[in-house]
Amino acid sequence: MRNGKVAIIGCGLYGSVIAHELANKNIKVHVFEKRNHVGGNCYTELKEGIHIHKYGPHIFHTNDKRIWDYINQFGSFNQKKLHTKVSYKGKIYSFPINLFTLNQIYGITNPQEAILFFEKIKKEERQNSIEDWCISNIGKELYEIFVKGYTEKQWGACPSQLPSSIIKRIPVRTNYDDRYFNDFYEGIPENGYTRLFENMLDNNLIKISLSVDFFENKKEIEKDFDLVIYSGPIDQFYDYKFGKLDYRSLRFEEERFDCSFQGNQIINYTDSEIPYTRIVEHKYFVDSSIKHTWITREYPQKFSEYNEPFYPINTKENNFLYDKYNSIINEKFIFGGRLGRYKYYDMHQVVAVSLNDSEKVLKKWK
Repeated sequence: MRNGKVAIIGCGLYGSVIAHELANKNIKVHVFEKRNHVGGNCYTELKEGIHIHKYGPHIFHTNDKRIWDYINQFGSFNQKKLHTKVSYKGKIYSFPINLFTLNQIYGITNPQEAILFFEKIKKEERQNSIEDWCISNIGKELYEIFVKGYTEKQWGACPSQLPSSIIKRIPVRTNYDDRYFNDFYEGIPENGYTRLFENMLDNNLIKISLSVDFFENKKEIEKDFDLVIYSGPIDQFYDYKFGKLDYRSLRFEEERFDCSFQGNQIINYTDSEIPYTRIVEHKYFVDSSIKHTWITREYPQKFSEYNEPFYPINTKENNFLYDKYNSIINEKFIFGGRLGRYKYYDMHQVVAVSLNDSEKVLKKWK
């Protein structure tokens, strides 16, 4: 089985970038992927002219021109910006919270009124949890409409028990800008993410084995390769010797319609009574002129041995447990990605970490 010095476990963004970088430096790489496709959670499937984001929507965004130029070498990106709406109690709201949102709810009409509104709400109190941060910065009513129910569904926990870092990723604005992200560069591959990954991995020094479960071949892979780069759950790698980390999983439900469904890329459903968190209408990421449409309803669920881990739950207890696992990694292994480092990364952050880890490997190889 000695097909190369480096084994990469997982063919998502983290593993694929490293595979590309090492192969470009004449290092033979063997990628093992348990799914039957490349691309990890970024995988897209072309259906009737529409690229379906099979594991949730992925919009690449960054302020780092170096990262933007890097990812664009594998495929042309469009200039689509993510615009998300919120449905709550039968009404549609502009989101992230911006001046139009404040006008819809409070009749606020200009930035000065918006600034005064938030200044009156602002409380210099403990803001460690999502609930604390929201009530202290946007007030209880906006928290109830936009955050509380969605968070309870998404994370399966009360917002008072979750770190505020989760919600701080979402901007609050006092102008009419309703883009989800603030970054200068943003877009989606015109030919889908799957083609982008195929281009990234197109090298004779990269061998890809799909539908291979690493844990069924763990001893053999560790024996036959000099370096193992792993992007799966770190606790599973060590057979849960310190205990199990918590993750959230997702279930996706696709449906086709002969006409447009909701008229927007994503609508979040923040009522706690509605079981799904959002509906994605995929054609609005690329070509909204197509008559028919495909949508995906996204249902958060508890992670178990029967489904996939998607999000680490970064409570203090889980982070402490992760640190214990991280402390025993030896030099033959590198752990990365959301699951390997137990961290909520955006795509541009994964690319940056992958490039940094690639440089470390190359220095060591020399």
